[in-house]
Amino acid sequence: MLRKTDLHASLADPVLDTMTFLNEITMRYPDAVSFAPGRPYDGFFDTEEIFAHIRRYLDHLAEAGRSPEQIRTAMYQYGTTAGQIRELIAESLRIDENIDVPAASVVVTVGAQEGMLLVLRALIRGPEDVALVASPCYVGVTGVARLLDIEMSAVEEPPGGFTGTVLEEAILAEQARGRRPRVFYIVPDHSNPSGTSVGTQARAELLAVAGRHGVLILEDSPYRLVSPVAPEPTLKSLDDAGVVVHLGSYSKTIFPGARVGYVVADQRVDGGGLLAEELSKIKSMVTVNTSSLSQAVVAGALLSAGGRVSELNAKPASYYGEAMQATLHELDRQLPRQRRDRLGVRWNTPVGGFFLTLQVGFRADEAALTRSARDFGVLWTPMRYFHPAGGGDRALRLSISYLTPEEIVEGVARLAAFIAAETAG
Repeated sequence: MLRKTDLHASLADPVLDTMTFLNEITMRYPDAVSFAPGRPYDGFFDTEEIFAHIRRYLDHLAEAGRSPEQIRTAMYQYGTTAGQIRELIAESLRIDENIDVPAASVVVTVGAQEGMLLVLRALIRGPEDVALVASPCYVGVTGVARLLDIEMSAVEEPPGGFTGTVLEEAILAEQARGRRPRVFYIVPDHSNPSGTSVGTQARAELLAVAGRHGVLILEDSPYRLVSPVAPEPTLKSLDDAGVVVHLGSYSKTIFPGARVGYVVADQRVDGGGLLAEELSKIKSMVTVNTSSLSQAVVAGALLSAGGRVSELNAKPASYYGEAMQATLHELDRQLPRQRRDRLGVRWNTPVGGFFLTLQVGFRADEAALTRSARDFGVLWTPMRYFHPAGGGDRALRLSISYLTPEEIVEGVARLAAFIAAETAG
């Protein structure tokens, strides 16, 4: 019998239990309408496309002059640690995002989650180093930091959104404590969990502040190309000083189950190499390489679309945009202004992405979620999961991406009834 106190302290951290709890409650109440999962809608996936994408990639290798033996090795054997499809990813980034970087600066990862681990492990050297994280933030980066015993400092997002001033104040506060801020993690486009985006001027300010203080920005942007509106330029495409490390993922745009993401790390390291090379060293001891089969599926999809992931996702982006508007419409219908003012409810109005946030007049914790599922048949995610320094106790996240229009109508009606019951209680 092992004692839990003899295991790593992160295993007792509630953040590592959040996904388990959500999965368990989803299984316990299968008939509940779920606004919890931040996953793409299944209706856009066709099983036969898997085979078509793989065949397209195999044909591409043959057209590039690879022999049958070389193609077999590329598919069956361990691949290069940094990835086999870096050239295709780099070309797609040039076409879709105006990010012009050499393929050597790309590391293909097992989802963006691995990318977070690689970057934080490389940049945080000792106890005096600290990672700044936008708060509320995606629980994955919080979990990675705790697994690695990395100090985090939450930078709270103000009501008006992030600005350079907010980031600079956080940097100076950490320096005053004798700590060295090394990286600032942010999802600037349709953030998970809040759904907010960083404006044009604020992006320029963040880059200027990061350059002035020698802090790298870890830009995580999985929702840009599933948005119905033209997104702001990525921080990386605006980066003239080499302060942005860009995380990408094909889990929301091409194939969630493939678990393929990437890191763009073109910063120079002493000795003439790139940061991407250093990340590859770490990856070689974590996952060795990203599945060749998964890379082949993603590569085939990129080839079929000429690298234009935005065009490949035009229909899903429209669907998600309509789902967001439908959810906002139903919230307004079920909770008109006078009623929501009485109940103490308000929400933001994202124009894209998968998420929006509701502020409520009661404690939105696991117990409340259980009552919501059991008594009203509707699921959501407590926002307190996403506040590493505490907070979000009276807020919940709604994900609109996995529901049909009919489920949205029914789900919001159930949610409104739950909110009314909780507030009355």
